[in-house]
Amino acid sequence: MMQEETIRAVFVGIIKQNDEEDRIREYLDELRFLAETAGIVGDKTFIQKVDRPDGATYIRSGKVEEIGRYCEENSIKYCIFDDELTGMQQRNVERMMKNIIVIDRTSLILEIFAQRAKTSYAKMQVELAQYNYMLPRLAGMWTHLERQRGGRGTRGGMGETQIEADRRIVKERITRLKEQLSKVDRQMSTQRSHRGQMVRLALVGYTNAGKSTLMNLLSKSDVFAENKLFATLDTTVRKVVIENVPFLLSDTVGFIRKLPTQLIEAFKSTLDEVREADILVHVVDISHPGFEEQMEVVEKTLREINAGNKPIYVVFNKIDAYTYKEYDQFSLEPPTKENRTLEELRNSWIAQEKSPCIFISALTKEGIPKLRNDLYKMVAEIHAGRYPFNNFLW
Repeated sequence: MMQEETIRAVFVGIIKQNDEEDRIREYLDELRFLAETAGIVGDKTFIQKVDRPDGATYIRSGKVEEIGRYCEENSIKYCIFDDELTGMQQRNVERMMKNIIVIDRTSLILEIFAQRAKTSYAKMQVELAQYNYMLPRLAGMWTHLERQRGGRGTRGGMGETQIEADRRIVKERITRLKEQLSKVDRQMSTQRSHRGQMVRLALVGYTNAGKSTLMNLLSKSDVFAENKLFATLDTTVRKVVIENVPFLLSDTVGFIRKLPTQLIEAFKSTLDEVREADILVHVVDISHPGFEEQMEVVEKTLREINAGNKPIYVVFNKIDAYTYKEYDQFSLEPPTKENRTLEELRNSWIAQEKSPCIFISALTKEGIPKLRNDLYKMVAEIHAGRYPFNNFLW
């Protein structure tokens, strides 16, 4: 039996003047995780300090040659950049590296979404995002640009260039996909309206924070959950009853830093579940060293989709995996956020009085009874206001 060929990749990032090196390395670790989710094995990471990205090759030409040599010597197929490249930058780097496939973070995320899409609706959304990404980059994706269509009998003696034809075909496909998605969107909007005035909660959060696992716990359903990025693409809605109070709970696609604008646009109807929710349950992976920045990414994305003004209940998940560095009291260095115990972290967040929050482990079920009780109180309060004569709730 033949074994599948292992596809390996190197990763490239830059450190600009005001960037923190640790943060850039964390971004590249996430890029590696993205690659693994797509089935690509990570190899070496290359970082270059620059004042600003090079307009022609993003990184300096000498660094491009160095990476190209390394890939050739080690039979590496992919070179993945952490930031989005212009079509010209991608073409120039590929030409200098010769046989290496050059992609950027956006392209990698789109590939993962394409692999993960299961329903026809999700597949159409991803296809639309891919075409929108492809359109300004067509010149670098085809080798037959100089060929001409037509010939005799065409206006001006010149036929339609292949790049113009390809651009027209892509635009037509985008139009058709938008029409198809619009039709499905109307059907989904009708379905949502038929749910009546039931209270709606939506799980939101950074990808891989544990939303689907929490969904399974609360709704006793079997939503696909996996320790990979973007395990869930299709929005899942379940009816949940806690004690005598029913509500709808939806699990949505996870957010990520540098989420491609093409995907936000394509998935805007899927995110209607977030916009129409009464309460957002923001699930946070407390064990991740950059969880605070991940929270900022989610909050920023919520504002971008016009859902930033919703009531939010923060669920700090994965307390079972939380670790900290014990602070040396004799050290001359001041303590950092990595020195905080879970209890110190818990007290500091509760004291902030921003949004109500809870610390749980969906894996060990620690804190789940209190979570269910908190949700019951919040939903019951909205339900009582919506149905004031249903005294049975109380």
